[in-house]
Amino acid sequence: MAAQEWYTVNNVETIPSPALLVYPERIEENIRTMISMAGGFTRLRPHIKTHKTAEIVQMQQRHGIQKFKCATVAEAELLGNCGAKDVLLAMQPVAVNIDRFFSLMKRFPETYFSTLVDNLAHFKVLATSAENEHTRISLYMDINNGMDRTGCPPDETAVALYRAMEEHSHVTASGIHVYDGHIRDSDIAERKARCDAAYESVTDLINTIKNEGITVPHVVAGGSPSFPIHSKRPHVESSPGTTLLWDVRYGDLFPDMHFLHAAVLLVRVISKPGKDLLCFDLGHKWVAPEMGFPRVKLLGLEGSEQVGHSEEHLIVKTQKANEYAVGDALYALPIHICPTAAKYKEVRTISDHEQTGTWEVVARDQRMTI
Repeated sequence: MAAQEWYTVNNVETIPSPALLVYPERIEENIRTMISMAGGFTRLRPHIKTHKTAEIVQMQQRHGIQKFKCATVAEAELLGNCGAKDVLLAMQPVAVNIDRFFSLMKRFPETYFSTLVDNLAHFKVLATSAENEHTRISLYMDINNGMDRTGCPPDETAVALYRAMEEHSHVTASGIHVYDGHIRDSDIAERKARCDAAYESVTDLINTIKNEGITVPHVVAGGSPSFPIHSKRPHVESSPGTTLLWDVRYGDLFPDMHFLHAAVLLVRVISKPGKDLLCFDLGHKWVAPEMGFPRVKLLGLEGSEQVGHSEEHLIVKTQKANEYAVGDALYALPIHICPTAAKYKEVRTISDHEQTGTWEVVARDQRMTI
């Protein structure tokens, strides 16, 4: 008898589809790989945007990781509930989110919260809010070193901003944050060369600030693609996130990164609308649709072509259509796991081919309680 593939589930007929399955043992192996690559857990500040679950945060904590990065107030609240020691909200708060950030600080006094700022005008807004709250706000200066999404250029405006952060009595200048998600070269040598070149401006900026007698306590750099490079820099905290669950896009792009796929979609054939066509119950509402086809890698149906996608349906053209009946289950690896995971209220945990429970994707919404 042939051995079962690692992702298959016994009694799969008891699980409604589509469903997002996660495999805790494989997640744990990915955590070990992250720690090994970073040379220890103290140099890691993993992002939780991919999974948004307490259980995966707690798995990392059991391995010693206590510094985390997040993108939303809800994610930050989840980390507070988990008792994380150090949390960076890597999204410059504006409007009511400023008040929500201070509410986080009050709700979870044992957690050290920081956030980002990238311009002097908004710095004054945040600093004034801290003064009005009779407290201090911990800020990282966000630097744009080529992605052109957020951050200030690493020039004299950044020096002026960091100087203002250092001098304000209600602000703690905690360091510099830089995200270089635009660097995605598949070849590790090319990726390292581009990453190092982009980071030179950050190094020059830090040296300029230090020459003014100002300390830069921490540097938080990169995401998953640049993790192998930044993890080797002394005094830098790396922030991989996708590495915990992994997906097809990164697995194909970055063969140098030996992470395991730990999230799989369970889908079913719901119609056979024409010759060589299968329709699956995997619409826009259940898998990330923001990129071109394919949306997923259908395991066992390699060579098929995804030709249509709407709210509830994924249409696939395959010469193997006659081998499948309406109701048949298949497994699929997401091309992009981060927005896919946020579409599910809960994930189902699988160990040794058996469903062992569910984990709530508790921070998938914009708001938990704060």
